[in-house]
Amino acid sequence: MKKNGWFSLEKIKGISKNQLLIGGLVGILLLIIALPMDQGRNQKKEVLEKEGGESVETVASNYNGYGRELERKLEQILGEIEGVGKVEVMITIQDDGERIVEKDITRGSQEVSEEDGTVKRNTRESQYQEGTVFSQENGSQGQPFVLKEVMPKIEGVLVVAEGGGNAKVVKNISDAVLALFSVEVHKIKVVKMN
Repeated sequence: MKKNGWFSLEKIKGISKNQLLIGGLVGILLLIIALPMDQGRNQKKEVLEKEGGESVETVASNYNGYGRELERKLEQILGEIEGVGKVEVMITIQDDGERIVEKDITRGSQEVSEEDGTVKRNTRESQYQEGTVFSQENGSQGQPFVLKEVMPKIEGVLVVAEGGGNAKVVKNISDAVLALFSVEVHKIKVVKMN
C-alpha cells in the first residue's frame, strides 16, 4: 500500500545532502531568532558620541533608589524644622542621568606627494581610532572608566506635612527645598497632612 501524502520516504531520498543541510541550518537560525531576548531589557545602555571625544552612556536602569534616597533624606531634614511635624515627601525625576565614559582616541594623518614627469599627485591619508578605557581589576578587563556622572534631574517635589496648614511653615519648607534642589518654585507643592 502506497500513501501519496506530503511526507514520504521517496521524497526524502530525492533531496540532496546539501538541501538537507541548508534546511537544517535555516531551522536552527529560526529557533535562535525566536528565542526571547530579555538580557538587555533590564538595563538598557545607549552610547552617544559627544564633542571632545568622550562618549555618553545613558543608563535607563533603575534610578528609583536614587529618588528614594533623596526622599528619605529630605523627610529627615524637613522633620527637624520647627512646626513641620510628621512629614512625607515624593520626588519625581525627569530623566535617568548619564555617565560620560573616557575614550582613548588616536588620530593621525599622512600626506604623500608624487611627481611622475608632467603629472603631480598628492595623496592624503587620515586615520581615526577610538576605544573605551576600561578599569583594570586583578589583571582582567573591568568596567568602563566613568569620567563624569550626571545625576538625574529633579522635576518636582511634593511635601505632605502635619504643619502644612501654617503659611510660615509652608514658606520654610519651600525655601528648604529650593535651597537643596534646583527646581522651580511652581514645581514644589506643600500640603497639610490628614
